[in-house]
Amino acid sequence: MKMNYAVVGTNDMDASKAFYETLFAQSGLQCMSPSDRMTYWIGEDFAFATAIPFDTKPATNGNGSMVGFCVGANEDVTRMHALAIDLGGTCEGAPSQRGSRFSAYVRDLDGNKLCFSD
Repeated sequence: MKMNYAVVGTNDMDASKAFYETLFAQSGLQCMSPSDRMTYWIGEDFAFATAIPFDTKPATNGNGSMVGFCVGANEDVTRMHALAIDLGGTCEGAPSQRGSRFSAYVRDLDGNKLCFSD
């Protein structure tokens, strides 16, 4: 079994789309918006999406929830972390060696936690 997709909530699709479109610009992911409430970034064998909640209640981040991205080498982790901060994200853990992985943590504009690792 493998992960198929991950979705995080947003309260501002335009801001979320701009954040992730710039963050993923060098990743080779294809952006697709099938509706006004959801935007996908699709890779060869997975998809990531931001969505305005279907129930129309405000999107909130989950305490303990996180989406991890394997982005390449240590330099890529550092670059993605810095870019996310430049785009308005907040640092949740600077790039460093953590166990067997080099990783960094940020929160996006809606407070969703992301991990970038080698």
